[in-house]
Amino acid sequence: MSVTDTTAVTDTAPVTETAERDAEPTATDSAVPADPPALRPARVPDGGLYEGRRTLRRVPADWTDRPYDRFELVPQGRVIGAEVRGVDLSRPLDPALRAELNRALLEWKVLFFRGQHLEPAAQRDFARNWGELETNPLLDRGSSAEVVRFDKGGDAAPTFENVWHADVTFRERPALGAVLQIREAPPVGGDTMWADMAAAYDNLSDEIKERIDGATAVHDFLPGFARFFGPERLAPMQEVFPPVEHPVVRTHPETGRKLLFVNTSFTTHLTGMPRRESDELLRQLVQQAHVPEYQVRFRWQAGDVAFWDNRATQHYAVDDYAPHRRVAERVAIAGDRPY
Repeated sequence: MSVTDTTAVTDTAPVTETAERDAEPTATDSAVPADPPALRPARVPDGGLYEGRRTLRRVPADWTDRPYDRFELVPQGRVIGAEVRGVDLSRPLDPALRAELNRALLEWKVLFFRGQHLEPAAQRDFARNWGELETNPLLDRGSSAEVVRFDKGGDAAPTFENVWHADVTFRERPALGAVLQIREAPPVGGDTMWADMAAAYDNLSDEIKERIDGATAVHDFLPGFARFFGPERLAPMQEVFPPVEHPVVRTHPETGRKLLFVNTSFTTHLTGMPRRESDELLRQLVQQAHVPEYQVRFRWQAGDVAFWDNRATQHYAVDDYAPHRRVAERVAIAGDRPY
């Protein structure tokens, strides 16, 4: 039977009525979408930190990853922090080992070495592989002028903790890095956290990057130390450490990466900007260190050592171990002038 015959037998409606019925739109093939449900107005504050995928780039885009031949490296975070196994820091470093550790430092920003139990002289000798050592008259001295001692807990005042900062940015030449060893660890708590300030910069909005491009900020030791010490101790240091200006975004001298270089402890304001505007922008910038995706957290045991790149990171000593004691010694390496 032909197609024409089949239609004539099974379809009793007139042809014109059938065509009209077939042309009527249905609920599923309508060309006019339904209006979405109405929502009440909602506005979030400008400049906050909100959920969303972050750009997490551990090394520069043109960096070539290579294996490590002289030690085992175990990453502790996505973009920052790695444990180095198989290196005895009490022994001298040959040039090849020093070069490989430096590459690991540039790639991971903070390196952890478990169970080293270094004597102060060995700790200083290890740090000297990266340059001249700093002294800091504002902090308690250890066994020598280059060793700073932090003895906390019990009745001691909780100083230099629970704030994100980079070390001594109030100097014209802030520290390149630091080597910290825990002499006595509390049974629980007392961790240290580090944040990758290249990741912090990468994730700023284009509008904020444009505002801070070429900007400078003032750094001063007083805000960070006046929380703990009185004028009698601080006044003589004002001439030793006058306020200095550094770029808000510095360039890492070895990797070339752009790094956000302001911090809560020592950055007072952005140069040449009205105070209210400076405070508002600075608040947004220092918040960037608070993002967990840019961080690593290290649980200390006595004898552990951390070596971090102070140019590329901020850190935060967690004050949660009272009434237990926590004793640490730090050696800092002098750096260059930020640009």
